[in-house]
Amino acid sequence: MMSPAITIEALLVLDAIEYRGSYAAAAEQLNKVPSALSYIVQKLEEQLNVTIFERQGRRSVLTPAGKHLLAEGRKVLSAMNALTAQTQTIANGWETKIRIACDSILDINPAFRVVQHFLEEHQNIEIDVQEEVMNGSWQALIQDKVDLVIGAPSPVPSQKGIRAIKIGKLEQVLVTHKSHALAQIKQPVNKSTLATFRTVVIHDSVQHEIPRSVNVIEGSRHFYVTSVNQKIAAITVGIGIGYLPKELVENLVANDELMIVDLVEQLPAQDLFMAWKITNKGKGLHQLRSLLESHFG
Repeated sequence: MMSPAITIEALLVLDAIEYRGSYAAAAEQLNKVPSALSYIVQKLEEQLNVTIFERQGRRSVLTPAGKHLLAEGRKVLSAMNALTAQTQTIANGWETKIRIACDSILDINPAFRVVQHFLEEHQNIEIDVQEEVMNGSWQALIQDKVDLVIGAPSPVPSQKGIRAIKIGKLEQVLVTHKSHALAQIKQPVNKSTLATFRTVVIHDSVQHEIPRSVNVIEGSRHFYVTSVNQKIAAITVGIGIGYLPKELVENLVANDELMIVDLVEQLPAQDLFMAWKITNKGKGLHQLRSLLESHFG
């Protein structure tokens, strides 16, 4: 197998010459003699059969071909630097990526602020976030598709090697658009009255177990969606009624886009959890988890 004409060393030399403007200055930067740099560039030009630099006074200036070579070469150098950093990160017990599943019902902004602080300190770690609904969060963790779940609802799966901590309670309210027929009924409203209206319901994202729905009004017709944003949109245009987190709809209620329905029987608050696999010993996950625990605690 023939050795490639373009080597990492050659790219470093081109980068230094272009940045410093001369062979002499680049040689000083790379701790080499100018003749060594000239040889590397000349050999590269011969192998590629192109002219990379041309003289303009005392400066060495890239030709169009040279500019393209260096622009693409710098991408390679950047990738090499990233690979080096990632390899060192793994060797020291830190992950290169942390995968997170957030339940659709959770206000993600506070958690993202914590993640942002974590990334300021660990810039070589990637974060991959996906949205799940109800049991979908637990399934993603059990099947090792994610390393951490945030906002997963009770109950916590048993005997799955999962560690879970409660991070708060979810208070849900029944909402409707002010022009909806339910808004015209005398309140508080009982369950039998609610059953006469269409309910907007979010699909559980679980795939291989029995999906479940919470706070579904028995006997009502259903309009199914896949996210909280879709549910809010459907209720806002009057398609149906539905339960939503109180903190997510406060602004919509204040702006008269939605109204909270007063019920005879209010829903109890629901526990929300952050969870991870006990076998996951990554330092990155441990630190991120600690930051999130402090925030939610």
